[in-house]
Amino acid sequence: MTQQRWTQAPPGSSWGEFGADDQRGRMNLVTEEKVRQGVAEVKVGKTICLSLPLDYPGGQMLNPRRIPPRLYSVVRDGKSAGEQGFCWSYQSEDPDLTDVVNDDVLLMSLQYSTQWDSFAHVGSHFDADGDGVEEAVFYNGFRAGEDIRPGHEDTQNPEPWARYPDSYAGALSIALLAEHGAQGRGVMIDLERHVGRQRVAVGYDALMKMLEADQVQVESGDMVCLHTGFADTLLSMNRQPDVAQLHQTGSGLDGRDGKLLNWITDSRLACLIADNPAVEFVGPKLMTPTPMRQPRLPLHEHCLFKHGIHLGELWYLTELALWLRQHHRSRFLLTAPPLRLPGAVGSPATPIATV
Repeated sequence: MTQQRWTQAPPGSSWGEFGADDQRGRMNLVTEEKVRQGVAEVKVGKTICLSLPLDYPGGQMLNPRRIPPRLYSVVRDGKSAGEQGFCWSYQSEDPDLTDVVNDDVLLMSLQYSTQWDSFAHVGSHFDADGDGVEEAVFYNGFRAGEDIRPGHEDTQNPEPWARYPDSYAGALSIALLAEHGAQGRGVMIDLERHVGRQRVAVGYDALMKMLEADQVQVESGDMVCLHTGFADTLLSMNRQPDVAQLHQTGSGLDGRDGKLLNWITDSRLACLIADNPAVEFVGPKLMTPTPMRQPRLPLHEHCLFKHGIHLGELWYLTELALWLRQHHRSRFLLTAPPLRLPGAVGSPATPIATV
């Protein structure tokens, strides 16, 4: 039996629920039965893509730390295909060969567009050893610098993307979600239907009214999607994001609402997905009469760090939400594997809903 990595867990967390070695969190609840439930929601066989094109949002205005995709031709014999004026041709090796070939290399931030967050994406400073000293730890007590290794700065390389090479999540990598399959029953909560595309933090009371009005039920192991319309607005900007407009567009969950966080825990949902950049409403730091240590992203801390709940961000949910709305449905089969890339803390995704 593996020795527990922590002496004390964060208050109210789920550390250890699925064992001392667990790295899958609430995706453990997406069992074979949950997959069958998802398949049972397929009534007409229509598929709907839930990904933005991976070159959206466009530029780095929304997040200067994340670079958009850059495609390069593979070099062959010291020259790229463009330098040779044509695609690869094997006739240079044998004039009787007819093959013409293209290969690409892609450089991009893995969380630039439609994406999954792994549990190695966000941790917290927390005294897991119970010795009065905080450590940088992640879900289930895995440690920064040991299990999750950041890159070391290379001051000789001017490229921002290359200054921190050799980072590697030896635990909690997004590849574990890929190996699980990320397929099950999706449930749509259509926030836009009730609050439009205004920028508003949706707390527990408002969310419960929406669920009741739309007769939506969230059960253990469901993969919950939140439609706000943000990604649809972004798509209309054609890779030229109007940041001022986007900052006034789309709702998000209120991560500072304790009742809402308790509902996320108690509902036993498997993951939370939204068409906005963070799932939660990102507001200013909470001001208190006396200074208080707090997370910048409380819902991220609650989900990724405390409970092992994967987050999906910047998905394209409008087409699916409108179809479900028209057909008086909220459930569907969701298939959304990330890249099986060991060591990665996040991944692009091309999710598919089948209805």
